[in-house]
Amino acid sequence: MKKWLVYLIGLLIMTLGLVLVIVANLGSAPWDVLHIGLYKQFGLTIGSWSIIVGVFVLGSSAILSKAIPKIGAFLNMLLCGIFIDMYMLIPWLDTPEMILGQFIMLLIGIILNAYGMAIYISANVGTGPRDSLMLALMQRTGIKVQWVRLIMEVTVLAVGWMLGGPVGIGTVILSLLIGHIAGFALPQCQKMTDYWLKKRPVEVIEDRVPNNSL
Repeated sequence: MKKWLVYLIGLLIMTLGLVLVIVANLGSAPWDVLHIGLYKQFGLTIGSWSIIVGVFVLGSSAILSKAIPKIGAFLNMLLCGIFIDMYMLIPWLDTPEMILGQFIMLLIGIILNAYGMAIYISANVGTGPRDSLMLALMQRTGIKVQWVRLIMEVTVLAVGWMLGGPVGIGTVILSLLIGHIAGFALPQCQKMTDYWLKKRPVEVIEDRVPNNSL
């Protein structure tokens, strides 16, 4: 139960970061550029398109890997879309008027995105649809993971831009920073999650054992 709570908290933080990046209006992450482009062209909501694209991506990864994705991947697909729309409905969450405020919102969003991702990954209940497809393509093609990720991101970004999605300096900043911040956050969050899920209960039990019983 605890690991699912960690997973849920991570998704909430990660999607809040994504929404802050979107609202900052300086350019979004590649997948969100696609979701926003689809929203502009065909309606619905950004979160709805996140789910719809996620279904397609998760189905493709299942076909390529010939394996049923973990339940965490399905929940990631569904909850991320719901949380995005939930945060977008917050009435006071507006684009700052000053450019400095927009950059501050962007940076906070990037940090929250990276740490939220690290937290949900640390629960180890399944990756999201995009990561599942990345791993499936890597296994089928033999191409290194960083090149598979790059090809995916560039393709999605190009399609999203052609659909009218927001590409800007924020897209570049996010692309440059997100990997470094996530690399810093992952071991931290994994250590914290492991401590909470495994080590802490043992230590509590040991503390309760009287010294004269040993």
